[in-house]
Amino acid sequence: MAITDRNILPDAVKPSNYALSLYDLELGGSFTYQGTVKINVAIAKPTKEIELNALQLQIHDAEIFLEHSKTQESIKTSNVSYDDKLQRVMLLFPAELQVCSNALVVVTFSGIMNNTMTGFYRSKYKPTTTPVPSVPKDDEFHYMFSTQFESCDARRAFPCFDEPNLKASFDIEIEIPEDQVALSNMPEKETKESRRAGRKVLLAWAFGDFEYIEDHTKRTYNGKHLPVRVYTTKGLKEQGQFALRNAHQVIDFFSEIFHIDYPLPKADLLAVHEFSYGAMENWGLVTYRTTAVLFDESQSDQKYKTLVAYVVAHELAHQWFGNLVTMEWWSELWLNEGFATWVGWLAVDHLYPGWNVWGRFVTESVQTAFQLDSLRGSHPIEVPVKDALEIDQIFDSISYLKGSSIIRMLSGHLGADKFLLGVSSYLKAHAYGNATTSDLWAALSQSSGQDVHNFMDNWIRKIGFPVLTVAEEPGQIGVRQSRFLLTGDVMSDEDETTWWVPLGLKANTGIRSHPMDALQSKEQTIRNIDESFYKLNANQTGFYRTNYPPERLAKLGVTKGQLSVEDKVGLIGDAAALAISGYGTTAGLLAFVEHFRDEKDYLVWAQMLASVTNVRSIFADDEVIATALKKFTLSLVTSATDKMGWEFGEDEDFLTSELRALLIKSAGGAGHQGVISEARHRFELYESGKDKRAIHKNLRSAVFGIVVREGHKSEYEALKQEYLSTLFIDGKEICLQALGGIQTPDLAHDFLDFVFSDRVAIQDVHFGTASLAANSKCRGILWQYIKDNWQRLRDYLSAGNSIVFDRFLKLSLTIFSNHEVERDIAAFFEGKDNKGYERTLTIISDTVRAHADYRDRDAATLLEWLKTYGYA
Repeated sequence: MAITDRNILPDAVKPSNYALSLYDLELGGSFTYQGTVKINVAIAKPTKEIELNALQLQIHDAEIFLEHSKTQESIKTSNVSYDDKLQRVMLLFPAELQVCSNALVVVTFSGIMNNTMTGFYRSKYKPTTTPVPSVPKDDEFHYMFSTQFESCDARRAFPCFDEPNLKASFDIEIEIPEDQVALSNMPEKETKESRRAGRKVLLAWAFGDFEYIEDHTKRTYNGKHLPVRVYTTKGLKEQGQFALRNAHQVIDFFSEIFHIDYPLPKADLLAVHEFSYGAMENWGLVTYRTTAVLFDESQSDQKYKTLVAYVVAHELAHQWFGNLVTMEWWSELWLNEGFATWVGWLAVDHLYPGWNVWGRFVTESVQTAFQLDSLRGSHPIEVPVKDALEIDQIFDSISYLKGSSIIRMLSGHLGADKFLLGVSSYLKAHAYGNATTSDLWAALSQSSGQDVHNFMDNWIRKIGFPVLTVAEEPGQIGVRQSRFLLTGDVMSDEDETTWWVPLGLKANTGIRSHPMDALQSKEQTIRNIDESFYKLNANQTGFYRTNYPPERLAKLGVTKGQLSVEDKVGLIGDAAALAISGYGTTAGLLAFVEHFRDEKDYLVWAQMLASVTNVRSIFADDEVIATALKKFTLSLVTSATDKMGWEFGEDEDFLTSELRALLIKSAGGAGHQGVISEARHRFELYESGKDKRAIHKNLRSAVFGIVVREGHKSEYEALKQEYLSTLFIDGKEICLQALGGIQTPDLAHDFLDFVFSDRVAIQDVHFGTASLAANSKCRGILWQYIKDNWQRLRDYLSAGNSIVFDRFLKLSLTIFSNHEVERDIAAFFEGKDNKGYERTLTIISDTVRAHADYRDRDAATLLEWLKTYGYA
């Protein structure tokens, strides 16, 4: 994308340093504050006007000081004007400002510490201990304060040049009550109120009634072990122990593999009570949603342990990818997010080799990336971005998950050592600056001796990914690549890309090294194939789907002992997607997964049940098929569930514990009467207070979900009360997800009113509505509720934060599989101002249409298969 196609600031003035002072903070009432910012700038060309980014700020005064040899000239603005659409303020001067290498722009302004989780904002929380007197409160809630500036929200806090390639250093001064704690990117200076932010990149500050726990890196940096702290509001710090234990090890690990020391004198992690994202990688002060950084070993569901370990590593990876080296423009966001995702999992694998991190990556990250990238409404990894609203929409599965999947594929091809050597060279060459994809390719080409640009560029700049269709002949196979669309109707002009595809041929003798180890044309013949066993894409390293002949897929099920966890997950995920698109059938998918009834691995079960659950969701409106699929699911999980039982062993490994919870939840959802009865019994003991230990911490999600779905209003009301009273960090998310399983219209309407009340934090709304959307009995009620309350919901969820509203729409509406509903959705949004979520509307339309076509096409043959095997 050419620079002229971007809505960017004029290039006449460039900043080098900000001295920001915030004072007269109103801690309560209107939550206003006053500020002065002094910006050292260079004037590169004559101009009468200086444009800054500003949003929801009031400019009171502005002037510029110009240095001419030994003299200094001061000029006040003659006019200040605002462009709300472009989120800018224009400072007009009475005469043209001449070229000057050292000028100082001084602006006084006022703003609001808002409640929209953007800019400089306040978060409400219920304290677990008595707060210090100065902490503002509102009824039962108290407040902490922090910042969220990505992608374009520093402009909400102070006037600035808010673009990624306009880096600067910062000095921060903030006046707060003496009994509260202030944090920023760098350690405090001599006075309490002053904080100095790290050079170049993401500024942040926070203050509140904080406490912390501390550890130190084992490596030394400039002769010192660096302090690493987890900050929380008082009473929660001990729940940061797991994150802290990970954080200092991750910093050492990244410093070693990148051959670049962590560049700051400290690393702080802060739990923020209201947060629209998972976390934010501010340099030296990383902020997190509470469930992404706090974990109680005695109370938290184990699934959150993986989340905390990964998110902590991901955000610390950004200290190198994104902060030390920043993408040149938002179109190359993947250089930040794709790398941080891949290397975050690399760190978790280093710390916890028994977790099978890469199997989880294939089960969760790769499959999620496939889902979005199989739609016409997807976009290339490197995508043109014009303005702020477009930027927010590309913080998605393509930038994060496809980007990291492509990195994993490339690392597997080049070899980890050569790959990391190239990454280190890239980081060193562009430290404290900006970089592009071409810069990365150049460094990797140098380290590997291969032309990385030549074979990787299509993966970054072209939309989509291929499906490899295999044709068998005696002793050989033919492989043909074409773009994969979930709708199965790819047109010739959509299938012009030829991807470089690593074949990863696995045979009886292991992963075969073949002279043609990558497909670089539309078709290729591979000879000397051992027909007793072969599989393409060993360990699912390549980012593509594989369409085998039905007989070969069946043989792979029989020879499953020769498959890795990643192989099994990939084959099941491929079979499910190919059924939807029409390359395969649902009958073929169900027959294939039946081979894995005796599977012992959690990740394989997770993929099996995700695929079968999606089929059940799509055919939910067909009562006969839906009943038969429920019976099939019950048959699939019963034996494994009964063997696992309800009791967790003291030395049970991590993945076995996850499998137990998954099977119990799935069996209950499929009508396993023994499981349902036990869940009800344990819930009654728990809810009545007779035995609060009756429900294991890892089974709350399963038990709560089963009793709400199988119960009535009393169970629903009991779980609502659990939501309101829980002190568990993960408790509210778990309750909302379970409550979405209610089965009657009256409870569905009550739940929606509850979700959109002040009882549920805006950051958590999607947990409830996504669960309701996944509930075939109530998803239509959710859609009608959206239509009936459109303006109220839009105003409520998108006030200052388009991310929340975009996420809500996507999770609420992509679940349908009906052409009539797809047309109704399109008609409802036609003519509306959909700026900020137009990409999501396209994704919704593509997904619903693909599911509806699939249902219409496959229903008859699926029903026939279900009847043949006794499920219908």
